[in-house]
Amino acid sequence: MDTTTHASPPAPGGPLSLHGLSVDGVNQCVHCGLCLAYCPTFSELGTEMDSPRGRIFMIKSLAEGRMTLSDSTVRHLSLCLDCRACETVCPAGVPYGRLIEAAKAEIERDRPGALGRRLFRWLNFGLLLGHPRLLGLAASGARLYQASGLQRLVRKSGLVRLLPGTLPAWEALLPPVPAKSERTGPPPVTPAEGPRRARVAVLTGCVQSVIFAAHNRATARVLAKNGGEVIVPDGQGCCGALNAHGGDHARALAMARRTIDAFEVARVDAVVVNTSGCGAHMKAYGHLLADDRAYAERARRFAATVRDLAEFLAQEPLRGPLVPVPLTCTYHDPCHVAHGQKIKSEPRRLLAQIPGLRVVELTESDWCCGSAGIYNLTEPEMATRLLHRKVGHVLATGAEAVVTANPGCILQIQAGLGAHESGVRVMHLVEILDRAYGGPGGAR
Repeated sequence: MDTTTHASPPAPGGPLSLHGLSVDGVNQCVHCGLCLAYCPTFSELGTEMDSPRGRIFMIKSLAEGRMTLSDSTVRHLSLCLDCRACETVCPAGVPYGRLIEAAKAEIERDRPGALGRRLFRWLNFGLLLGHPRLLGLAASGARLYQASGLQRLVRKSGLVRLLPGTLPAWEALLPPVPAKSERTGPPPVTPAEGPRRARVAVLTGCVQSVIFAAHNRATARVLAKNGGEVIVPDGQGCCGALNAHGGDHARALAMARRTIDAFEVARVDAVVVNTSGCGAHMKAYGHLLADDRAYAERARRFAATVRDLAEFLAQEPLRGPLVPVPLTCTYHDPCHVAHGQKIKSEPRRLLAQIPGLRVVELTESDWCCGSAGIYNLTEPEMATRLLHRKVGHVLATGAEAVVTANPGCILQIQAGLGAHESGVRVMHLVEILDRAYGGPGGAR
């Protein structure tokens, strides 16, 4: 049976789109090939169709009706990490991130997979990410699975290998889930300490709120130390980044609207985000909702207020006093900070101000670790190859800790270091900053 689908050719001279999403940006590509050396999948596989240039050709051909969504085409497009390293070096300014998200939305519409896969995606993208209370219940279930000793039994007995599909990869990356008492977020309002610099709101997120709630609390403390009056808007939840990266466009739109509704009420000067993928996605709300008459202008205004935590703090010198943090660390650039938001020097400037902290540079610091949203769950083989590459560079530094700024990177690199039986810690940037202010360092 032929499972391919045939795109309808666009009207001559008309806009190019997939799944109703503009891909006119494909025409900006001049095929220079500068992106090839910076693409992780091309570096690993060496095939043109697994490079940004090759994928742009496929996306253009799909939009023009000259190519079908064959198994091979889907495979090459699905292998893209959406790390956007190609955007950083592209001389033509091709908006590659938007193009690959449109292509993945087209794949999900026309090639959604078997019933089991569709149910699994609905459970995660629709039910859990869309409903914070259900996500909390799922976290409690995972906590019971771990605390009861069942996880050790499943892993030691090898039963985990009997799980279907990519579920073994999901289980391997399951982090220690904090007790419910430790999953509380920051208070609704944290007053600024000293002269008030700004009124800011923080995104507490979805997975961040149940696994890394300590990072959110540390974020509020550090912002307050630096003159931020910190607001935690009620009614917020998932920003929709994971949905957008996974081709779930309709839910990504719904979550963007909900996020805007929740934060507009707070009337803040800036929305500060401590997760790189969320920050990059929220900064793109203006484009995402450009065709929504009710939200287009609101989305543009909202996106203009979004700031990465390091981006916001680095605008001024850190306010003291700071206590020494005697530690040698290295810094891993999350893709959606370095390439999605073009933020590289700011985290390093902040680390340089901490007394006692020694920072050593990491080879390929802005090279994807293989996490890439849910990529390490959907494409575990390639994700593992990239992880081993990253961990090798980390171990070569001799650092005691890796500092980064994204939950997915933290979980992925932790898993890789654990596989090497390394004692190197993985820490969020805000943990180091919080420790310099005498706080607990965001420790779970």
